[in-house]
Amino acid sequence: MKKDTILAVGAHPDDVEIGMGGTLASHSQNGGHVYICNLTKGELSSNGTVEERQHEAEAAAAIMGVKKRFQLDFSDRSLKCDDSEYFHLITLIRELQPDVVFAPYYEDRHPDHGDCCHLVKEAVFDAGIRKFPGSDLKPHKTSSLYYYFINGFSVPDFFIDISHTQKTKEKALTSYQSQFIKRDGSVRTPLNDRYIESVRARDFLFGKEAGVLFAEGFKKGSPLVFSVVPKRSS
Repeated sequence: MKKDTILAVGAHPDDVEIGMGGTLASHSQNGGHVYICNLTKGELSSNGTVEERQHEAEAAAAIMGVKKRFQLDFSDRSLKCDDSEYFHLITLIRELQPDVVFAPYYEDRHPDHGDCCHLVKEAVFDAGIRKFPGSDLKPHKTSSLYYYFINGFSVPDFFIDISHTQKTKEKALTSYQSQFIKRDGSVRTPLNDRYIESVRARDFLFGKEAGVLFAEGFKKGSPLVFSVVPKRSS
């Protein structure tokens, strides 16, 4: 049986963990393949160094059971399709041939998250074009593109139960000491002002909506299609 492959893309290291760390951990525990791609190194972040954050990202990926994390070299606060790194993203999609790609939802206070959303949507489309320049690999048409929340709080199109992986998600988040922990010399930011608590609260509220303890919410890129009448999972 083919193991479903997920590619989760974030503008910065820690985006994916905030929005869907529990889902990735659950998918990995169930035998699926999980990959993360960070477009930038978050070099403009107020706290921590690029090197420190790279180590934190690797630690978080290991906690969630990620098969491999990829780090591209887009410039922080400059995510554009005409960047040469864009072709690397298309190549990565063709190499991994993911069944599902996740990106940040475009409604978010951080402009990079919205730009990442639109860039990934373009890349998923272009990866399926046979004559698209810049890659010798065969085209790949991804079955599904979904969006996770980082700072926003919109009404989800669907939920994923993470009741059994919420603690794993928070452990992954706490790997980012430079971002979420107020240390000597740190600049105060929304991230080190009880941010993980707010993420937990959102997951709890989504769980209440879904009828479980904790859940992560997602938006869909296109209508969900079923071959039979769907039934609520137990």
